[in-house]
Amino acid sequence: MTKLLEGKTALITGATRGIGKAVAEKFAEHGANIAFTYANSVEQANSLQNELSTTYGVKVIGYQSNAGIFQDAIDLIEKINTDFGDFDILINNAGITRDNLLMRMTEEQWDEVIDINLKSVFNLTKASVRNFLKLKRGSIINMSSVVGVTGNAGQSNYSASKAGIIGFSKSIAKELGSRNIRCNVVTPGFIQTEMTQHLGEDVLKTWAEQIPLKRSGTSEDVANLTVFLASDMSTYITGQVLSVCGGMVM
Repeated sequence: MTKLLEGKTALITGATRGIGKAVAEKFAEHGANIAFTYANSVEQANSLQNELSTTYGVKVIGYQSNAGIFQDAIDLIEKINTDFGDFDILINNAGITRDNLLMRMTEEQWDEVIDINLKSVFNLTKASVRNFLKLKRGSIINMSSVVGVTGNAGQSNYSASKAGIIGFSKSIAKELGSRNIRCNVVTPGFIQTEMTQHLGEDVLKTWAEQIPLKRSGTSEDVANLTVFLASDMSTYITGQVLSVCGGMVM
């Protein structure tokens, strides 16, 4: 297999489960060294670190960090620069949901989602810019969602955070394009992860029937696109919103 990311180093936030974990696995498979963050799951982080380094022979280090706090982002980048030197790829994947109808949504539920999902993208991108400017290259991949485009009842906080990521990314692509730093957005659709397991088979089947490809997506479907966007195969692609949704949004 051709390793599309050999010799590169990637920082992936929120990588101990779901899409983030699949991205970390796929990047390691393609030869990238991996720095990843996690919030609380120390055991899962240690397991992922050992699994990837043993299986693929790449350097892997997990860092406990709160992506929603700006100083944590600054400290994280300093540690990564010390441990890895420069890094080539930033994937802002950390995210949470606190779903509720607007009439019932608390200020805390709104603020928590905005901080983790949207402010974290500002925090990590700003903290990483000097690294990319030094390299005179870089690929920033921000994980949004189809609901950032369509909206969704009961998810006004989540939808707003994911829509904000799109506007932010397009702006950054314009600001940093002249420095050979690219920024793109991935918008997953209905992807089966740990977060969807509680829905039950009937619900999953009903959702799948509404999708033109007649199936839900997998985390690997999303990870495959991020490999392309991180690699030298996509050096003329920036400021784009690429959906992995089976045709759910057209």
